[in-house]
Amino acid sequence: MTSFVILAVLLGLLLLGIPIAFTLGGLGLILLLIEGFNPIMIPQGLYASMDNFILLAVPLFLLMSNILLKGGVGRDLFAAVQSWVGHWPGGLGVATIASCALFAAISGSSVATAATIGTVAIPEMSSRGYDRRFILGLLAAGGTLGILIPPSIVMIVYGVITEESIVSLFLAGIGPGLFLAFVFSVFSILYARYRGQFEIAPKATWPERWHASLRAIPTIVLAAVIVVGIYFGVFTPTEAAGIGFVLSLIITLGMRSITISEIKEACVEAMHTTVTIFLIVAGAKIFSKAITLYRIPQDVSMMVINNFTQPWSFMLVVCVILLIMGFFLEALSMLLIMVPVLYPSLGAMGIDPIWFGIVFVIMIECALITPPVGLNLFVMQAVGNATLGEVSSGVWPFIVIMLSTVVLLFFWPELALYIPFAF
Repeated sequence: MTSFVILAVLLGLLLLGIPIAFTLGGLGLILLLIEGFNPIMIPQGLYASMDNFILLAVPLFLLMSNILLKGGVGRDLFAAVQSWVGHWPGGLGVATIASCALFAAISGSSVATAATIGTVAIPEMSSRGYDRRFILGLLAAGGTLGILIPPSIVMIVYGVITEESIVSLFLAGIGPGLFLAFVFSVFSILYARYRGQFEIAPKATWPERWHASLRAIPTIVLAAVIVVGIYFGVFTPTEAAGIGFVLSLIITLGMRSITISEIKEACVEAMHTTVTIFLIVAGAKIFSKAITLYRIPQDVSMMVINNFTQPWSFMLVVCVILLIMGFFLEALSMLLIMVPVLYPSLGAMGIDPIWFGIVFVIMIECALITPPVGLNLFVMQAVGNATLGEVSSGVWPFIVIMLSTVVLLFFWPELALYIPFAF
């Protein structure tokens, strides 16, 4: 009964519009004080949540992402991919998804991916007569690849909470991330062939292709350095973030595509986002400590064991809950609220925590593009100067694709687990 009361109070506070960081931290503090626990746990928990070398990767990846965003890297990536596939039926849609996948491999942020590629792709696709709702939905969905294809800030936070290997999580995201990018691209081609009324872009000449590709090569090399370096253990994710930040500065300054004032802006924006994330993590740490002392995770684990005898029924309920929560909460909030409660049940159900993390992230991706609070919807609304209704009406086919991928992962877990455990 206590668990349901706490959950009801938590949801009530969130619906009142209280920021998630203060909701989690304040409710956790109240729960600790009610039971007479020593409040010294609060500063200890705050310090423990911040004193973590792995979390240092968050501001560094954000810095790198913002530097590349200000430096116009998204424009170069899109131009390069478009020069090779833009003349296909639906080729601009394929170019958009491929650009999102490439930028995702260096940014770790869904919002940054959607905003960066969106500023370039929307005018180009609109000028060719692509349906506006399709463009906005495609970009909103393509942006979600930013938290699935490594590096991923959400996976870093998941790894910190569960103490699972972040390298394994990164590698497990490669297969499903590339699969989703492929299916999104196929859908774009089929949509263009059977429903699209658009003008096919002229085929680029070989000199145009080589020129566009040369400008994008440094960014592609940067993505390869990060992913390959992490895969072969050359450096940790945090070290990869630092190396990526330095390389992003070298690339943008070397190409003279960024100014000192823009670098300052990138740093300030990264600082704001980092503070927001760390406040939420700190609040979640206090809340997690409180519910652990109240034995809520243990009670939930016992309820799962007693009521769900099969992993599929447990995962079905979890996915339904996450889908519903996605209508009201943003990605990081869902992660920090649900994972501490669900994680203890995974061992009893025989569910691999790395595989579960990937499924969880895909469900979070759905939350990013489901109204009324999907962050990517707001990004595309701003970038595309559109209404929320226009963006929302274009994302439903991609939500269906994501949910179908979750079903595929249940029957074919090797899609996520082959790469991290193959060697």
